[in-house]
Amino acid sequence: MARNILILGASYGSLLGTKLLMAGHNVTLVCRAKTAELINRDGTEVRIKLRDEAVHRAIFSRDLPGKLDAVTPANVDVSRYDMVGLAMQEPQYTNHTVRVLMVKIAAAKLPCLSIMNMPPLPYLKRIPALVDMDLEEAYTNAQVWERFEPGLVTLCSPDPQAFRPPEEAANVLHVGLPTNFKAAAFADEKHNKVLRELEADIDAVTLAGQDVPVKLKVFDSLFVPLAKWSMLLTGNYRCITPHDPQSIRDAVHSDLTRSQTIYDHVDAIARRLGADPQDQVPFAKYAKAAESLLKPSSAARAVASGAPFIERVDLLVKLISHQLGTPNAEIDRTVEIVDQKLNEKIVQGGSGAQ
Repeated sequence: MARNILILGASYGSLLGTKLLMAGHNVTLVCRAKTAELINRDGTEVRIKLRDEAVHRAIFSRDLPGKLDAVTPANVDVSRYDMVGLAMQEPQYTNHTVRVLMVKIAAAKLPCLSIMNMPPLPYLKRIPALVDMDLEEAYTNAQVWERFEPGLVTLCSPDPQAFRPPEEAANVLHVGLPTNFKAAAFADEKHNKVLRELEADIDAVTLAGQDVPVKLKVFDSLFVPLAKWSMLLTGNYRCITPHDPQSIRDAVHSDLTRSQTIYDHVDAIARRLGADPQDQVPFAKYAKAAESLLKPSSAARAVASGAPFIERVDLLVKLISHQLGTPNAEIDRTVEIVDQKLNEKIVQGGSGAQ
């Protein structure tokens, strides 16, 4: 049965959207008017490398069995959808029309699957050790999440690395690291039934008889997606330096011992919250993957291009570690550098924070 999935965010969201379209489901991407017009006219193009192939293949939405459309936040009819994918950067949810849409989604009690790096606050409320922690400071506007029932929000570890090539149109996405989306289950079994259906349908997809990477994998553990925190704190946020941004590879491999210390500390924080070592990714595996990540992280690129706000998983992990009584000087230093760079942008830009 074809499901109707609403995805907020047409950039990274088009990767999950393409996998769903390949599996025969229908997808609506929520984006700006100009991008929606482009997608409705030309569709999307996601470039992905199949196993053992040297060149990326272009997958066009117009060639796929599922139906794709794109709309602005104000034009979404939430009654049409079975599930919502949250794929925008966390600061984008503060936009007025997006906030209005979020109120409608919460009121409709639609299950929400996040593929953001920044975990939605309601998801964190599902973790007993975090329920009473003060974490709102890490969010651009924590009020966006107030109306959501925690059990209706879950998180995917957004491990696949992808970016919009700057020279291309806004409907093109290039996948650099085609790993899997690892989702924690919802609280309600009826929502998990849909999630596991999507998992199985995506798993069955082939292209010219070959398996297509980037699967949706569903886990009973709430903590599987938190494995991404160690990667973000070791690589992505350390791409932001007091000077020019560095690649993820350089952030990780310029001092591998220090990188492992940070990685292990964040893993230990996740275990304090309840994660099992089985939920986590060994440092050696991450370090190997980082060798091929030759660009700065999206957070570092955003800061370099003048963004006054980015997702602050670094600050979230700092707040948690301090409230657990296990602060870490390296994490505190990363947060300090990110704060400093963002403050520079706000001061330079003047009106950039609007």
